[in-house]
Amino acid sequence: MKTSVTGFPRIGALRELKFSIEQYFRLEIKEDQLLKVAKDIRVSQWLLQKECNIDYIASNDFSFYDGVLDMAVLLNVIPDRYKELQLSTLDTYFSMARGYQEKHGDVKALAMKKWFNTNYHYLVPEIEDDTQVKLNGTKIFDEYKEAKDAGVQTKPVMIGPFTFLKLTRYCGVKKAEDYIDAASDSYVEILDKLQELGAEWVQIDEPYLVHDLTNEDVMLFTSLYEKILVSKGNVKVLLQTYFGDIRDCYEQIAALDFDGIGLDFIEGKQTVELIDKYGFPENKILFAGLINGKNIWRNDYKKTLHCLAQLKNVGIETVIGTSCSLLHVPYTLEHEKRLNVHVKEHFAYAYEKLWELSELKKLSELQDAAAEKEYQNNQKLFTGDRKAANPKVHLRIAKIKDSDFIREPAFEQREQIQKKTYQLPLFPTTTIGSFPQTAYVKSKRTAHRKGQISDAEYEAFIKDKIAECIQFQEKIGFDVLVHGEYERNDMVEYFGEQLEGYLFTEKAWVQSYGTRCVKPPVIWGDISRKAPMTVAWSVYAQSFTDKPVKGMLTGPVTILNWSFPREDITHQECAYQIALAIRDEVIDLEQNGIQIIQVDEAALREKLPLRKSEWYSKYLDWAIPAFRLVQSGVKPETQIHTHMCYSEFTDIIPAIDDMDADVITFEASRSDLLILDALKDNHFKTEVGPGVYDIHSPRVPSIPEIIAALEKMAEKVDVDKLWVNPDCGLKTRGTDETEKSLINLVTAATACREKYNK
Repeated sequence: MKTSVTGFPRIGALRELKFSIEQYFRLEIKEDQLLKVAKDIRVSQWLLQKECNIDYIASNDFSFYDGVLDMAVLLNVIPDRYKELQLSTLDTYFSMARGYQEKHGDVKALAMKKWFNTNYHYLVPEIEDDTQVKLNGTKIFDEYKEAKDAGVQTKPVMIGPFTFLKLTRYCGVKKAEDYIDAASDSYVEILDKLQELGAEWVQIDEPYLVHDLTNEDVMLFTSLYEKILVSKGNVKVLLQTYFGDIRDCYEQIAALDFDGIGLDFIEGKQTVELIDKYGFPENKILFAGLINGKNIWRNDYKKTLHCLAQLKNVGIETVIGTSCSLLHVPYTLEHEKRLNVHVKEHFAYAYEKLWELSELKKLSELQDAAAEKEYQNNQKLFTGDRKAANPKVHLRIAKIKDSDFIREPAFEQREQIQKKTYQLPLFPTTTIGSFPQTAYVKSKRTAHRKGQISDAEYEAFIKDKIAECIQFQEKIGFDVLVHGEYERNDMVEYFGEQLEGYLFTEKAWVQSYGTRCVKPPVIWGDISRKAPMTVAWSVYAQSFTDKPVKGMLTGPVTILNWSFPREDITHQECAYQIALAIRDEVIDLEQNGIQIIQVDEAALREKLPLRKSEWYSKYLDWAIPAFRLVQSGVKPETQIHTHMCYSEFTDIIPAIDDMDADVITFEASRSDLLILDALKDNHFKTEVGPGVYDIHSPRVPSIPEIIAALEKMAEKVDVDKLWVNPDCGLKTRGTDETEKSLINLVTAATACREKYNK
């Protein structure tokens, strides 16, 4: 038995890469200093995996921003607008990721989307008709040599041509099929060079294979690999899949000349069934993804060893590995100083998963694994009682009625009632919720947490920031205001800290995109609300203005999806527990005079099954009702907003409309507002605010740019239903750029009112 890691976190044990890149953006360090930090992280991680006796260690899993963007650059898929900036190679790369607005020009960033069913975001490559797909750059070779120089033999990793072409946006008349030869030739050249450097194995990631595939998709895949594999020479090629099973192409993959096939045994619901039905090729090695790469709970050795024994009994040569890259879990438990030892023993971050692989490798080779201390200690975790149950919560769940999911009266009646109540102008303006969390704001929070300032001092500071925020919005003319969320560390963690059933970490950081890292809380037990969580801050903010101030909450599905969930109950049960807790908060806000309440479901699309046949039966049939459960008890006059982050929404527009919110805001600016056609085609009833500018870029949108976006929206959406807002919260932005952008937003909305009111 050998072990393999699909990929490792790249931000560093204490987010060293994040901080160094941000210093580079602020011109505080030079490029060579950033490159040194990156190299130190890579080398330390390779040596760490070698120390844990991992046999197949990945290289080229590192990225300054995103692996798909890295692949685009390696294949010369760089749109002309970025080349024309004439920046350095690294700065051109960052301009594609973040946009650019300096002396050399003004360009938007590439579109950003969720990476399959995770909270990670990738940059969408753009191919223009004159793009020459060819090998461009040396990153994959340089990092392989770097590892080799450090004494570590690695398997270089890269996104496969099929997944790359399926995720790419085509900006001309050409399609994926037109790039088969160019892509195949490029991958052959990469394999040739890696073989010359001494690589024994190369891992090619093809996660797109776990989608529903058409015959044309399978033909595209086989056409690519028939050309690549016939010329692969002596280097061994591992086809790595993850996030599901490959039921639509298992036989075709088995017939191709791969040396290894990586299959997901965690999310791949039919993986075992496929092997039982079709067998596994004798001349190939199975890389079995049995260690969960997306959750932090310890592996159940009994179940894993049983699966390995079954594979061994039918003569399959097996390597045990992670179900996907460990990019999606924190780095190490070593820095979790405050967690109880009896809690920590249930968790395994990326580093600890390496040792799980090592222990499973040892146990799988023994006749009586159950007699070993490692096995016995592991099984105690799964046979003991964590004391996580709350009978009151279970009783409340049992009492939920069908009527609890239905809001009265119907949307059309509510809409008319609300228009009379609020008397908002055309193109009403608002923001998504948060205002910049500056270094000063963060320093105050840190000082309060460390006891350096009192509760009273901290509360006074937050109140001053809220008053300042309201005053600014009043001054520039916003219609529906927010309090700025200065008291919040994270939109999920903040609520989790006030809910029973949650645990919190110190250093469990996970990369979301680029330098943006999140620290998901852990759902340990049954969820319930202890006391009102946001009411006092919202009421305080409302006291400064006659305009409506939105109550700001995070929805149950997002709280669940952006936490590390339990594995001992269903996601549906957990979502309903959270929904009841948030429902209590909604009712309290309403009773305290907050008339507009935003319940963000930023991550609704995130955990949607990758196969359409499972969308409703496995997810939407409980995710949509969970949201409806939150807001069904409010008065007709109370306006419920929600917000959704970067995802492909066009295919679930009917389900989003079925949430029965009054207003929905989307992140849509990076995708050129492509969602508008879907809204029109589906006769979307809900009022809508497609974001008019991208907050993940530091550039300030011009007034004409925003007006053009609004005019484009007005062609597809009734102006009586159209809201004007940024495409996400502003917490990661600077104060100066935020103020300039919002002033331009209000000015543009005002201009459009004058035009469309005539």
